Amino acid sequence: MLKDASFFAKTTEIPVVTAVIDDVLRALLIRGSLLLRESYSPPWAISVPRGDELGLLLGLPADSRAIAFHLVEYGHAELIPEHSDPVQIRAGDIAICFGGAAHRISGGRAARTQPVGALLAGKPNVQHPDRTGQPAAIALICGVFQLHHAEFNPLLGAVPGIVHTSLARAGEFHNLAGVARLLTEELQRTGTRGGYVVERLLEVLCAEAVRAHVESAPRDAIGWVRGIRDASVGRAILAVHASPGADWSVARLAQQVAMSPSRFAARFAEATGASPMAYVTRWRMNVACRMLAASRQAVDRIAADVGYQSAAAFNRAFKKFLGLPPAAWRAAHGSGARA
Repeated sequence: MLKDASFFAKTTEIPVVTAVIDDVLRALLIRGSLLLRESYSPPWAISVPRGDELGLLLGLPADSRAIAFHLVEYGHAELIPEHSDPVQIRAGDIAICFGGAAHRISGGRAARTQPVGALLAGKPNVQHPDRTGQPAAIALICGVFQLHHAEFNPLLGAVPGIVHTSLARAGEFHNLAGVARLLTEELQRTGTRGGYVVERLLEVLCAEAVRAHVESAPRDAIGWVRGIRDASVGRAILAVHASPGADWSVARLAQQVAMSPSRFAARFAEATGASPMAYVTRWRMNVACRMLAASRQAVDRIAADVGYQSAAAFNRAFKKFLGLPPAAWRAAHGSGARA
């Protein structure tokens, strides 16, 4: 775990916003899997179930989260999430369904909907140009990002249900277009089943799409994204991530960014919509969940590592947030439980 790194961003010359995003992405242990690379003739439609059902369909662990994504190679389509407004996706766009809603992607009217589960089971794509005799209207790369340890990860509460961005949108902190190009080139060599390199590129694709979204998000929207982009609040958040077990207080966090405690607390709340110590507690719970799941370290040692002076205090806080004491939560979610 990272130790005290108050001057992390300064000494490495990495922007604070990028460093914090990297940390929350690293905490999610993202894994990427390619599901389909298909062309469709109009009218066409495919349906994708809710994230939990998609996870079951793919045989993912119960404590992971399945996030579907769609990358348009050419053409355009309408993505219709359940209980939400349609999203128009075009060539060079990527849509990531972080909200986990069931959705339908289609082109043309009166299309027969093909469940993605049927296609994954090997049933033919009846809307493929080879079967319809009609030209292809669209080509899609569809897959899933598998996320772990999503509890209290601030990123998942900060992104919309559908993250929709264009590969053509240039930015200072991402290279989304470059990663997508490498992905398509690798698929040309390896085929639709992909392989190790494709899986790694998908992980980077997810990270770059998140960076692109954060960079282009409205600056006046209250929340975590606004907080990490605020020079002072972002540096305080980075300090908490670097040393979650430090003896944090509003006064000490304010000292990190050379502000008075009252002014810092007001600025933090104005930017993020939460108090500084509420953020500290939630991030500590995220770190604790990861440590409990991934190690056999004693609970009292984990309590100390995430900033609690006693195991009893940690137990009370953990049960308040997770509904179970740490030992019981570990039994249900630890690596041994998944074996």
